[in-house]
Amino acid sequence: MPRDKSLSHEIVKKAIKEEFLEKGYEDASIRSIGARAGMTSAGLYRHFADKEAMFAAMVEPLINSIKSWTARHTSMKYDFVDRGMSKDEIFGETFIDMVKDVILPRRDEFVLLMTRSNGTKYENFIHDYVEENQKKFMGAITFLKEKGYPVKDISEGELHMLLSAYLTACFEPIVHDFDDAKVLQYLNTVQEFFMPGWLKIMGVK
Repeated sequence: MPRDKSLSHEIVKKAIKEEFLEKGYEDASIRSIGARAGMTSAGLYRHFADKEAMFAAMVEPLINSIKSWTARHTSMKYDFVDRGMSKDEIFGETFIDMVKDVILPRRDEFVLLMTRSNGTKYENFIHDYVEENQKKFMGAITFLKEKGYPVKDISEGELHMLLSAYLTACFEPIVHDFDDAKVLQYLNTVQEFFMPGWLKIMGVK
């Protein structure tokens, strides 16, 4: 946790982001971050306990936003099914909307998470996120079956593979640093490709 909430804290965070983006977690150094921020290593430690805490400060807010969006999204979908809403209403919002609304405004932090996190507890983020959503998806399949939807049987292994492919495809244009217009174009292509398959699995097509 930050130890100092003075104005210089923002300068420190900027220096931390620049260092990690340029070098990645493993090659980044406290001394170099301090130099970027115009202070000694000792001064830097007044803001963060160590390098791990610095990296966490960069990516945790984004991760929390992603998890909050996912929880809201899941709850909303269950509510829509319970209320007997139409297919378009139930499946109108997708993970692509999460990319647009949550990730795109925090590109740098997402790049840190996806490509600069080796050596941290976040290095397997996409695998861990897929597994979390795999469990939610299997629960949703059971729920839809109970509601009478002709859901397609799918194994956890198959679902893991499909979710990995889907989320990787959603994230790739940002990882490759395409501009916003190109990202949105690619996301539309991903949506058109994957959505018919998801609807078929969920028994709504």
